Amino acid sequence: MSQTRARTVFLLAHTGRPAAVRSAELVVQGLLRSGIGVRVLEAEAVDLPLPDTVELVKEAEPACLDGCELLIVLGGDGTLLRGAEFARASGVPMLGVNLGRVGFLAEAERDDLDKVVDRVVTKEYEVEERMTVDVVVHSNGDVVHRDWALNEAAVQKMSAERILEVVLEIDGRPVTGFGCDGIVCATPTGSTAYAFSAGGPVVWPEVEALLMVPISAHALFAKPLVTSPDSVLAVEVQPHTPHGVLWCDGRRTLELPDGARVEVRRGAVPVRLARLHHASFTDRLVAKFALPVSGWRGAPH
Repeated sequence: MSQTRARTVFLLAHTGRPAAVRSAELVVQGLLRSGIGVRVLEAEAVDLPLPDTVELVKEAEPACLDGCELLIVLGGDGTLLRGAEFARASGVPMLGVNLGRVGFLAEAERDDLDKVVDRVVTKEYEVEERMTVDVVVHSNGDVVHRDWALNEAAVQKMSAERILEVVLEIDGRPVTGFGCDGIVCATPTGSTAYAFSAGGPVVWPEVEALLMVPISAHALFAKPLVTSPDSVLAVEVQPHTPHGVLWCDGRRTLELPDGARVEVRRGAVPVRLARLHHASFTDRLVAKFALPVSGWRGAPH
């Protein structure tokens, strides 16, 4: 792949959103003016008003980020998780700009595009690593599927009228069993995503832990569990129950075989996120959810 500039940034956008198209145009113009090359997927370039100097690549694979210093993603949570797939596979840091609703993976909002470009040009950003999970599906003692997730791996029922019977295991020991709509196995990053919606705790990103959160469990003891980051979580789907389905980050799915066992452990490969701000996660949480903090006086001085 030809390299025509000393620095190159890869741009990934949700081209189905007019806001993303306009945002992509502004980002590309700002980077090119500063002498930074831009690379875009050919399939997305069709919907973007891009100058001829933008480099186009055909294949959506990790190698398309070769030589890029940063991956800028414009869109909502789904687009950011798509970007995370590229970031994990390539090792290139991802900088997300939220064009959706909550967007905890994003570092900037649509109104911050000028700041984003300036920080990229001057390299005024830091890179942090976020824990992932590796997922292995067993059937009759054989490994039948492998996957990964940045937010969560969720085992869910397939049919609305039937519940899923499961037994939960942590570190090789059974914990409890019940009927439910599903089980979410999440990272701290994913604690504000599906696990949060299922009633799980919010875990600060710097905390190393794994979460196991039941969804609508028919049981007296069905509390969210927080384990060591080195624990191995397992969900055994009982053979007599209807088939379940595995979802990884809500993007990749697998219909589980009868009596499947799903194991979730800390991922071998993290996702690298570019950060522009030093604001605490507490402030981010308050801002994203518009939490009421009026009346706060702070610690006495």
